[in-house]
Amino acid sequence: MTVPFYVSPEQAMKDKADYARKGIARGRNSVVLQYDEGILFVAPNPSSALHKISEIYDRIAFAAVGRYNEYENLRIAGVRFADTRGYQYAREDVTARGLANWYAQILGSIFTSEPKPYEVEIVVAEVGEAPDGDQMYRITFDGSVADEHGFVAMGGQAEQVAAVLKERYTPGLPVGRALGAAIAALSSQGNGERNEINASQLEVAALVRGRAHRTFRRIRGARLEELLGQAEPATGDSAGDTAGKRGGESPGAGGGEPAPGAGTAP
Repeated sequence: MTVPFYVSPEQAMKDKADYARKGIARGRNSVVLQYDEGILFVAPNPSSALHKISEIYDRIAFAAVGRYNEYENLRIAGVRFADTRGYQYAREDVTARGLANWYAQILGSIFTSEPKPYEVEIVVAEVGEAPDGDQMYRITFDGSVADEHGFVAMGGQAEQVAAVLKERYTPGLPVGRALGAAIAALSSQGNGERNEINASQLEVAALVRGRAHRTFRRIRGARLEELLGQAEPATGDSAGDTAGKRGGESPGAGGGEPAPGAGTAP
């Protein structure tokens, strides 16, 4: 008679966590950060069809790293959840906090009960009427939720990216300098070298505080090139220098940016 194979719950959870972290680390990092007129999302992504950043509801957006088919399923489910809640109650009842808690329950249940955990990490963000009303929640593969402030980095090298952001980020940055800080962090290799990222390799979007109803918009084409021109070089400045050089422009200004395309969630 064969002896039943036994794995302790602690070892099983550790193996699942290691598996998920390795899967997430194979992808590239993403950054979400507040700027003076909203919340900016930046992700290295050469594909124009497979989005890492999408709209969820009027003032709420979603960003993810990891396995595409898994976080795309989560995005679609989140859109349906938000639409149903807004229809049954009121649009004001759909919040980033509620979505983050719902996503945490889904991912936590998958992590504990399914043989394979989701290899994803997501951020749900909501732009408020004022900067102190902005909300950013980071949800990991095991259903853990963190309430973030200022900026959040996701991915296998999140700590390294966050360390660069900590040096370069100050509250109230204009959009051009906020984009520059994000690109500097995403380009860092941790050994003094940099991996240059150009406009064709970037997916950039923003929740713009001044827009009515739907605040989400993608930043691409000529507008993205313009903002990259405003971005500061990689050599960091002090916080005082940063505050003194503000002069960027909101992605909501100018009217030249196209509306969200087919990749945007309804």
